Amino acid sequence: MAKASDKKRNTVQRSLVLNALKVLNTHATAEQIYEHVIKTHPSISKATIYRNLNQLVESGKLTNIGTFHGSALYDHMDHEHYHFVCKECKSVHDINEEFPEITTFLENRKGFDVHNVHLSFKGYCPDCNK
Repeated sequence: MAKASDKKRNTVQRSLVLNALKVLNTHATAEQIYEHVIKTHPSISKATIYRNLNQLVESGKLTNIGTFHGSALYDHMDHEHYHFVCKECKSVHDINEEFPEITTFLENRKGFDVHNVHLSFKGYCPDCNK
C-alpha cells in the first residue's frame, strides 16, 4: 500500500499521465502514454507510468477497461459508458447510451448494490460488417 508521502510525491507524474490520456483522446495503453510523456519528460520511467496508472485507477480518476490484444487500455472519461470492441479491426468504441434496466435488474431482482458498470460488447464495427 502506498504511503501518503508517495501519493504527494507523484502528483506531477499523475498529472502527466492524466494529461497524456486527455491529449491522446483514445483508449490508450501504458506504452502509448509513456511514449507521449517522454517527449516532454525524457527522464520518466515506464515503472512510474505503470505505478501512477494503477494509483489513478484505484482513486477512480481513470478506468482500466480491460486487456485487448495483449495490452490493458485506459479510459479517462469521467462518465459511465460502455465499450464496443471490433473483432476484425480491433478498434474500441465508446457507447454512451444508457441501459438502466441492467442495473435495475441487478438491484431490484438480485439484491446487489451497483456502484458502477464496466460493460464491453464484442462483434464487428459498421465498417468491418460491410
